[in-house]
Amino acid sequence: MNDNPQVFDLRSALEVLKTVPGELLYTDEPVDPHAELSGVYRYIGAGGTVKRPTRIGPAMIFNNVNGYKNVQVLIGLLASRKRVALMLGAEPECLGFLLNEAVSTPIAPVTIPQERAVCQEVVYRANEPGFDIRNIVPAPTNTEEDAGPYITIGMAYASDPETGEADVTIHRLCVQGPDEISIYFVPGRHLDTFRQKAEAAGKPLPITINIGVDPAIEIGACFEPPTTPFGFNELSVAGSIRKQSVELVDCLTVKAKAIANAEFVIEGELLPNVRVREDQHSNTGKAMPEFPGYTGPANPSVPIIKVKAVTHRCNPILQTVIGPSEEHVNLAGIPTEASILQMVERAMPGRLLNVYAHSSGGGKYMAVLQFKKSIPSDEGRQRQAALLAFSAFSELKHVILVDEDVDPFDSNDVLWALNTRYQGDVSTIFIPGVRCHPLDPSQSPQFSASIRDEGISCKVIFDCTVPYKLKDRFQRAKFKETDAKRFAPSLFAK
Repeated sequence: MNDNPQVFDLRSALEVLKTVPGELLYTDEPVDPHAELSGVYRYIGAGGTVKRPTRIGPAMIFNNVNGYKNVQVLIGLLASRKRVALMLGAEPECLGFLLNEAVSTPIAPVTIPQERAVCQEVVYRANEPGFDIRNIVPAPTNTEEDAGPYITIGMAYASDPETGEADVTIHRLCVQGPDEISIYFVPGRHLDTFRQKAEAAGKPLPITINIGVDPAIEIGACFEPPTTPFGFNELSVAGSIRKQSVELVDCLTVKAKAIANAEFVIEGELLPNVRVREDQHSNTGKAMPEFPGYTGPANPSVPIIKVKAVTHRCNPILQTVIGPSEEHVNLAGIPTEASILQMVERAMPGRLLNVYAHSSGGGKYMAVLQFKKSIPSDEGRQRQAALLAFSAFSELKHVILVDEDVDPFDSNDVLWALNTRYQGDVSTIFIPGVRCHPLDPSQSPQFSASIRDEGISCKVIFDCTVPYKLKDRFQRAKFKETDAKRFAPSLFAK
């Protein structure tokens, strides 16, 4: 399934993109990392839930970032499903299946000698005079209201202080000072459990932030329970995709591992019993734009990483994302699709044909399930599949069910099913009072008196499938099968 085994880090992924016209754009125009860089890419290719006008466009590399020499900033690498598929060696509609296979056949990471680790070609230690992470890492701010510069796609990697089991995830990381970074954990994240264990023992938790890695690592890191239970190292998902282990290296200043071919690595310790206000320097009350399309509120009390060192490759590439962009849709959504496919297939094999974690839900809130009813007793199983989807991914809010003749990746086709195969009073299933994702601003008692607490939602199933006994009456118009390539070959060229 993987046609790109040569991709093993960020740079090799970019080489693949260079072979396809229109997928990678370079600019030498000077750009300010404070708000301007993201403001530019909003128009070029952000997509997702970003305020309109926006669009799906090429990944973009800024060669001339104000205040930084010999450092490029990359944005939008994953902001196109087609581009993700290209780098992972699969068809866009098959990415969920690829990830499902990978999580079922993990290949564990390995540790290599430090002399082979390109991530440590250049070293800055925090105990050296003049050390300031803000002068080394060109972390952008997405908007002028942000709490500060954010590392938006850093792979946070740490180990359970009791068992040694490791985990990699992506978190909101705000640069707070020369050697301090705040980290925001959504409740239930595995790294936060590691932190709590270390804090209970009065000890810091060694951690690395790895920036600019193989896209397979970035996608694989976004699996969540129950698909990847506590103790599952998501780096093994990337290993399976590439059919070779992800390479790690021992850090220079802390007892932790780093991704050996990362562009940047920040070595540090999560301090016990130390908290700061996320917007302590901006006082805006806001953090950064999040995947639902709104700016997330600044957290009043977040843990701190004390930075011990920054290492990087020669002429490094800093990778960043816009929080509500199509990059988040793909990062979060493709693992969500895989999780739903896995759970439903186990319960009712052969009925769920595909899943799309829709862009409008940021890859988390909405899923379109393509379900096939083959026999009379399949009626009702489509709704059971929806319930299983909620179990597979707890932050899911809405499920839209469509038949096998509806393309789940085509929003117009899905809305067509909503208009011609759906009746609100009998096709809508409400599941009130269920915990969802805390960043949905409508999940509050102020929005609806039926909501008991912040973060609780009414989950909804929109059943846009035809009742089995009526399928003959809902046949789409049948057109003659032809070889259209013969008449317009350029339109079908890959």
